[in-house]
Amino acid sequence: MYSYPKIYDVLIIGAGHAGIEAALAATRLGCQVAMLTQNLDTIGQMSCNPAIGGLAKGHIVREIDALGGEMGLNTDATGIQFRLLNRKKGPSVRAPRAQCDKKAYQSRLKVTLENEPNLDLHQGNVVDLIVKNDQIAGIETSLGMRYSARSVVITTGTFMRGLLHVGMQNQKGGRMGDAMSTLSDILAKLGFVIERMKTGTPCRVNGRTIDFSKCEKQEGDADIPKFSFMSDTITKEKDDIFTLNPWADKLFHMEQLPCWITHTNAKTHDVIRGGLDQSPMYSGIIEGVGPRYCPSIEDKVVRFADKERHQLFLEPEGRHTQEFYINGISTSLPYEIQYDFIRTIAGLENAQILRAGYAVEYDACDPTQLNRTLETKKIEGLYFAGQINGTSGYEEAAGQGLMAGANAALKVKGENAFVLGREEAYIGVMIDDLVTKGTIEPYRMFTSRAEYRLLLRQDNADLRLTPKAAERGLVTSERAERTASLQKNLDEARTFVAKNNFQGTAIEKWLRRQDVSWLDIDEDLRKQLPSSSWEMVEIDVKYAGYIKRQEQMISRTKKLENREIPKSLDYSEVRGLKVEARQRLEEIRPATLGQAGRVSGITPADIALLAVWMEKGQKRSQK
Repeated sequence: MYSYPKIYDVLIIGAGHAGIEAALAATRLGCQVAMLTQNLDTIGQMSCNPAIGGLAKGHIVREIDALGGEMGLNTDATGIQFRLLNRKKGPSVRAPRAQCDKKAYQSRLKVTLENEPNLDLHQGNVVDLIVKNDQIAGIETSLGMRYSARSVVITTGTFMRGLLHVGMQNQKGGRMGDAMSTLSDILAKLGFVIERMKTGTPCRVNGRTIDFSKCEKQEGDADIPKFSFMSDTITKEKDDIFTLNPWADKLFHMEQLPCWITHTNAKTHDVIRGGLDQSPMYSGIIEGVGPRYCPSIEDKVVRFADKERHQLFLEPEGRHTQEFYINGISTSLPYEIQYDFIRTIAGLENAQILRAGYAVEYDACDPTQLNRTLETKKIEGLYFAGQINGTSGYEEAAGQGLMAGANAALKVKGENAFVLGREEAYIGVMIDDLVTKGTIEPYRMFTSRAEYRLLLRQDNADLRLTPKAAERGLVTSERAERTASLQKNLDEARTFVAKNNFQGTAIEKWLRRQDVSWLDIDEDLRKQLPSSSWEMVEIDVKYAGYIKRQEQMISRTKKLENREIPKSLDYSEVRGLKVEARQRLEEIRPATLGQAGRVSGITPADIALLAVWMEKGQKRSQK
């Protein structure tokens, strides 16, 4: 075994979306970071849909950007179609989504990592974790290399004991063409609870064989909904080897690419039903639990038998490829059945399948084994992020990666942890859900999961989070100064609105028709605030009552959130607690009374007993 002659502050296992954000967050905090991946050519690979954002997921991407992350910038630089979803609905559920050039997205991230001076890239496969006195000390690889590290972040995606299914055929791998990882065997030996999950992906077809005249065209938005608050820093000079989108003045012009809509039909469903006996999911071969909110086409046909058709989206995988992703037909049926049912669909009658759809089973760890920093409770300095925690999606993984990488770096530096509350960010909601409640299926973020979603809008992510990130050193001074300037201008605009007693409708009229009453606004203020910022002021006025109510709810729950539970508390000594409550609290070890109240099976009466016991314990310690 050869020991690499460098001790890293933070070592990242995996180079997917979680691993990338973890590595970059740790480097921004001044740490020496290493990233180990099976294949350096698949850094930032979009294994499934080449798209970023969407409902709730778009919120997370904007939060990642506000915290100094890379996903938003990379999407803006390599996007080929941009849309704001739910544009006509309330502001809390509007969210940006973009189709990306798959290869450009991946290549740009690889270049970003390669040019980071505090980051070393290594190719290899982990075969062991070095643990000393319940503290992580490094890793060993299949090539006989030993890397020492003060902290380790595991971001293995679907690679832990990955098993790929196409019909009755299966092979080991984290995704088609890549090997699996045996890391879950190592974690199981260390005492971690391992779960089995499943996800899937649809087939890809050759665009030259699609009859688009039979499909409905879906264009991108003319007014591009950008993901990054620093999108104007993307320039042709900096990114000229990648596919760049058309919105910034500094970029050369490129048209957005359309997506296309078609539908399954009765004949499609008949072919699928006829092949269910060869489906690994329906024949009992697949054991893992799949994502309930993103079912396979087999599942749709069986569970929604009354539906005559299901909507499909034909999405381009890049500007310089003819490959199309068929969104809506994730499947693990045999290749020949995929071929047959694809050709029953309007526009796809002569479609050539380039890559077959498949399902992948993989190991994940019960996320209740983590603290809110995403550090494991068993091994100090060891962090988990992404699908290893039972989540689904690039965005959810990236959000966890950023927080895990930041906390790993902060711990090494001896600084306080960085934890986001449910009232502060969707990322905070997600992590709290995972570590408090766990998940029995691949976890996906929805706006409905956030009880304060009117305050956690995608348009105000920088105002909510950039100041917090600046305090920790996660963002550049330029980003922090921009946010401070925007906050100042918004405060002035809000003061103007309050002073002139404008109602929401008056603001709305001005935004749409430049109502003459708004000409009284100071000219400099109007220039400093784009229409999107005036929309934020409009939201303040329109939804003032709802916003005040949510702020009051936060204020009421703050007392419980701020009441920290002593780490040494013995729940068996708390009189009156039910046995089941004691077991759950001992298992989760919540950090605060607020978190304890969200543990499954814990009642308000349990929290009251716990609060009284803590208060008595504090008085006893003061005597």
